[in-house]
Amino acid sequence: MKLSQLPTNEYASFYSPYLNALGDVTLMEELEISLHDFIRFVQNIPMDKFDYRYEQGKWNIKEIIQHVIDTERIFAYRALRISRNDQTALPGFDENDYVNNTEAANRSIQDLLTEFSAVRHSNLFLFKSLSDEQLMRIGTASNTAVSVRAIGFIMIGHQKHHQKVFEERYL
Repeated sequence: MKLSQLPTNEYASFYSPYLNALGDVTLMEELEISLHDFIRFVQNIPMDKFDYRYEQGKWNIKEIIQHVIDTERIFAYRALRISRNDQTALPGFDENDYVNNTEAANRSIQDLLTEFSAVRHSNLFLFKSLSDEQLMRIGTASNTAVSVRAIGFIMIGHQKHHQKVFEERYL
């Protein structure tokens, strides 16, 4: 499925910047391609930048990578529940609370990238296992309607958003 086939009523408007920046990508291909792009990109960041904060109170690169991992796990959980036709409204989460309760700054980049790879590979298996009907199912997360297929594209857009933040503010 291509992003151009995703109706805008299948996701909240606050995700539009993430999705608009992707171009007309194919969901399964881009889930895999963006995994490898992200790992290559992070591996090319100078070592002295991983603990850098461009402003006091801002997250460092390790914390952002952990945030991407945590968020992807939450998105996958939402996708799983909605794909199984669970109509329970799923809550949002406070990303700052999550980052403040990690030990990301004490982890190695290799460890974080290995975890990211494992999470993304798991999500690739999840999305590959879903039928077209399951991908089009719509549920509620963070008080807004969202389809399973939109969640997949949002995962990619969220990751790419933070990669762009690295480029603009950290490097």
